[in-house]
Amino acid sequence: MAQGLAREGVQVTLCARNAARVEAAARAIHTEFGVRAIGIAADVTAAADIERLVQIVEESLGGVDILIDNAGAGSEETILEAPDERWQHYWDLHVMASVRLARGVTPSMRRRGGGVILHNASICAKQPLAHEPIYNVTKAALVMFSKCLSNELIGDNIRVNCINPGLVMTEGWIEPVKQWTEGTDTTWQQYLDGVARQYAPIGRFATPQEVADFLCFSARRARATASAPPIT
Repeated sequence: MAQGLAREGVQVTLCARNAARVEAAARAIHTEFGVRAIGIAADVTAAADIERLVQIVEESLGGVDILIDNAGAGSEETILEAPDERWQHYWDLHVMASVRLARGVTPSMRRRGGGVILHNASICAKQPLAHEPIYNVTKAALVMFSKCLSNELIGDNIRVNCINPGLVMTEGWIEPVKQWTEGTDTTWQQYLDGVARQYAPIGRFATPQEVADFLCFSARRARATASAPPIT
């Protein structure tokens, strides 16, 4: 997503927990596309980290035009066995991170004349997978939050959208499936092919690039509402 936006001239800020990785990613984007790119180490489940993130972006770039909230991780548990702490972690990751980021960036979007907030949820918000009830519930909450936020901010020329991607071939699928199929007669590729045939009408997993392209397209309106080069 960051590469796609940078390709169109957007200044980008990337956030991740691993400082070395996020800073290296930002340097690579700057080198390839020539735009300003900043990598910030932050954990979006922590309110203080989000506050610091927003402050750095304000001081370094003068504000935000586009926010893409892509934080998330799958879960694996049963409702009866999962402790409160596990529920709270995913609530902070999938819901409160979005709430806090929206509160943090909205003032600069208003000041700059508008913007776009995009949330990446999941098809599991509507079609739950049995092995990850906490993921299903918190992603569904993110969808409803997005709708409420869109109603609240549209008068400020700030558009809010939430997408629910289906099956996407990421390490979040590949790594656990490799573990599940180890020592069996089924390869991890065969297992995932079966998942795609069962759950995806198209019969295959989407690629991360396909999701990124859609989100970058959805962010385009911000270019027309801001007076300076867009920032995400």
